[in-house]
Amino acid sequence: MPWRPLKNFDWNSRSCGLHGHATYAPTEAALAARLQAATPSGPAWRCLRCGAYVLGTPQGWGPAEAAPIVLRGKALRDTFVLRFLAVDRFTRGFLLVLLAYGIWRFDGSRMALRQVLNSYLPAIEPLAYKLGVDLDDTSAVRLLQQAFTARHSTLLLVALGVLTYGILELVEGYGLWFKKRWGEYVAVVVTSLFVPLETHEIMVLVSWLRVGALVVNLFAVAYILWTKRLFGFRGGLDAFEAERRNDSLLELEHAGALEHSKATQGDQDPAADNYRGALDISTSERLR
Repeated sequence: MPWRPLKNFDWNSRSCGLHGHATYAPTEAALAARLQAATPSGPAWRCLRCGAYVLGTPQGWGPAEAAPIVLRGKALRDTFVLRFLAVDRFTRGFLLVLLAYGIWRFDGSRMALRQVLNSYLPAIEPLAYKLGVDLDDTSAVRLLQQAFTARHSTLLLVALGVLTYGILELVEGYGLWFKKRWGEYVAVVVTSLFVPLETHEIMVLVSWLRVGALVVNLFAVAYILWTKRLFGFRGGLDAFEAERRNDSLLELEHAGALEHSKATQGDQDPAADNYRGALDISTSERLR
């Protein structure tokens, strides 16, 4: 039997529990009647996210086409995953910006840092020798020696490249966090460009950190391509928007109201009549 820990997890209830319900009273009487219920405690409006009926005044009202977009089901899950990826991009972008600043400061303090290294390296060499470590052959010392001999222009180019990559990661994180479609395109393109480099690094030296980063990036590319239907994949933007409309409770109720009105054309709809009467009463009370 497959293990599915999130099989019964309700993203709609989780979101309503954290952020509250989303209710809306459309001006279309037939649609509003389908979203409203009369209770002994007063009228209750159906939440556009979880579907529960909530007592009290709706949070908004107006035409159905002006209703706010309320994410439900898979859309909420996708938002959670994208924001998890956005946190990863924000973290990496911040660290890369700090690294670029460190390279720039290193370029202006090379002589002082060289003196510090020359002073402390001989002091710790005996201990490293007893531990079986050749400090002159370690990657950190070799990298520092190469940096000390690098030209000023080279270090500036490296700092500029690292800074550009860090800013790109921050922009990518912003786009993913706020669910911008351009941010999803940037995430897929930039991540795909660096996959060959990450693969080469793993071939040079295998580490859990590098393997983990590659797995996360491959998952991000595949997940965003599949769920957001980028580059015309799985029908493209039109299919993506149609899927969102099909998941919208307001859209479903609107379609149901149209079907009902067609079936009962020429007959009176008591639910719509009751809603009109309640709307007239509430309007007159506000005008007093």
